[in-house]
Amino acid sequence: MMETDRRDFLIQGAGALAGVALLPGLDTFARTIQDDYPVAIIGTGRQGRAVAAELQKLGARIVALCDNDAPRLRSGGRRVKDAKTYDDADKMLATEKSVEAVFICTPTHQHRALVDACIAAGKHIYCEAPLAHTVEDAKAIASAARGSSKVFQAGLLARSNPVYSLARSFYRTEAFLKLVSMRAQNSRKDSWRQAASTAERQARLDWRLHEATSTGLPGEWGTHQFDVFHWFSGKYPVRIHGNGAVRVWDDGRKVADTVNLALEFDQGECLEYQATLGNSFGGRYEVLHGVNSAFKLAWSHGWMFKEADAATQGWEVYANRQRFFNDEGITLIADATQLASQNKLKDGVGLPHDSLYYGVSDFLTSCQEGKAPKTGASEGFRATLVGIAAHRAVVEGGTIEISPDDLKEA
Repeated sequence: MMETDRRDFLIQGAGALAGVALLPGLDTFARTIQDDYPVAIIGTGRQGRAVAAELQKLGARIVALCDNDAPRLRSGGRRVKDAKTYDDADKMLATEKSVEAVFICTPTHQHRALVDACIAAGKHIYCEAPLAHTVEDAKAIASAARGSSKVFQAGLLARSNPVYSLARSFYRTEAFLKLVSMRAQNSRKDSWRQAASTAERQARLDWRLHEATSTGLPGEWGTHQFDVFHWFSGKYPVRIHGNGAVRVWDDGRKVADTVNLALEFDQGECLEYQATLGNSFGGRYEVLHGVNSAFKLAWSHGWMFKEADAATQGWEVYANRQRFFNDEGITLIADATQLASQNKLKDGVGLPHDSLYYGVSDFLTSCQEGKAPKTGASEGFRATLVGIAAHRAVVEGGTIEISPDDLKEA
């Protein structure tokens, strides 16, 4: 996740706005993970290693690691010393009978076959998002998950994020009132190219840059952020306008490194989205403008900016006030009275863990307690479809219509 300068969270506009940092009482989100719960990870690249780190924090037992790329498998093995390593997923599933849940962290286009294998082996599945690189594969994954008695969770993290959950609770009240507009961005200076000693390995690792296997910035990044708006509003776009180009990394790639999108919804709402690999300013965030306030959400932090004419709700009395340029920012923190008595108000701003921690934790809880996942196959499919459609809009430089039938899994 990109570190975000807090000065960038000020929303400029007419009238004084008050910023509220959103953070729930973290005791509410106390983890109840069974120690030594046996899991396996397929895919030991950057995301697989990140998942392993969160699993270790949560006390799960990583029984096995699998990757067909030898250097990455060795790297993963060094981080999880007690795990057995495999270069073939079928062999791992046939051998490691004790494994209860599998995390699929491979390139997007490899997900379908691995989901099928894990379902056949009777495993709970956490599948990274987007679920697939084609609509056909995404539908097949959702259908297979629906037919399984095991837990299937898509790796869309906003729905597990405590900051986002609290913001959504405000969204549904008079504090926000009515959605006016939306925007989001993801800016990260990164070529998406991986270091490799051979051309063959380079081609495999650079799957995001190949037209046949990539969903581009809209799919690989946008899918996660679009789902924030799907979750808050309960809606999916009816059409997407897009354009993009290779603006920075002119190395022969065809997949755009900078994209601009407009996602239109059924009542005229519009989400403006921009993503680039060419500049890091602003990082990753989402903004929802409402009649009484606006939210700016950045995964580890969130702010509410109240309109000057919005009614006082009562909780403002507990706020810690900060000055940002011409605006007064108010940090709203759970248990503020207790923290204030300890002079620790400022210590409560921001989540103590990466958002991945909360998604992994929710998945393990669902597996152990038999609860429905917060982000299941249906949500994963619809978000993936929107990401794929957005990528198509960029590739074609035009408009893609999305009908209600398109959002059906079968």
